[in-house]
Amino acid sequence: MAVTTVDARPSTELRAWAHGAVGMLIFSASLPATRVAVEALDPYFVTAGRAAFAGLLGAGLLLLTRAPWPSRRDWRDLALAAFGVVLGFPLFTALALRYVPASHAIPFIGLLPLATAGFAVLIGQDRPRPLFWLFATLGSALVAGHAWIAGGLTFEVADLLMLAAIVTCGFGYAVGGKLTSRLGSLAVISWALVLSLPVSGAATALLWPADLAAVPAAAWAGFGYVSLFSMFVGFLFWYRGLALGGAARIGQLQLLQTFFGLGLAALLLDEAVAPLTWAVAGGVAVMVFAARKAA
Repeated sequence: MAVTTVDARPSTELRAWAHGAVGMLIFSASLPATRVAVEALDPYFVTAGRAAFAGLLGAGLLLLTRAPWPSRRDWRDLALAAFGVVLGFPLFTALALRYVPASHAIPFIGLLPLATAGFAVLIGQDRPRPLFWLFATLGSALVAGHAWIAGGLTFEVADLLMLAAIVTCGFGYAVGGKLTSRLGSLAVISWALVLSLPVSGAATALLWPADLAAVPAAAWAGFGYVSLFSMFVGFLFWYRGLALGGAARIGQLQLLQTFFGLGLAALLLDEAVAPLTWAVAGGVAVMVFAARKAA
């Protein structure tokens, strides 16, 4: 099995973690912004529209930079990445957030690093050492266990949608990260969005709100954020970080995304966050550092 070699030089590692951290911070606002958007907009419109508008931006940048056409093998991988991050994650999260608050959905992001690492191994991008899996599993267990207990040990249909979102997103991250080492992050997310544009554009036109004036400005702001930042800018940093540092290692940063997202949910949506949550966040940060060293 061919395994992507990760450059271990200090400067490269620093750039990998810096790019990954910026991407993680941008993604942290995705679920709160989606929650605001779907309060007034159809979740299918939000899913299609964010991909369509980001796709138009990607197409313009590809033309501006005169990017070469991907190879036949690259088209296949681009389609797989698009399935995960352009269709799967946005759709499943938008549907889930129609039924539960952002603070309920965000802790599921704690499972995303394990999903990303698992798929990275399956597709031959990474092969972390066994000790890495111990710390990665402990970190995810801290997040998932805390979320389960804080939620009253209940399970809702929306939770199944969030689990589907995590699986598809982890797959898209792993494939896209591997592809970035060949094409670059700008080309990967741009071509993935352009590949999806015929479907996302048609769906956006069909689902366009009948009464634009009835949609509050906050909903449009949430939609604008997920279209520009969650669907495009964040991936420029995130995929670059995954390519430089490895999807398994850099993906552990998304354990921290859970707590940044909860903080934003509390700040922007006035959703309560218990003090215990921040204590757990400290433990998770330790696990991220340990997994980084163990990988």
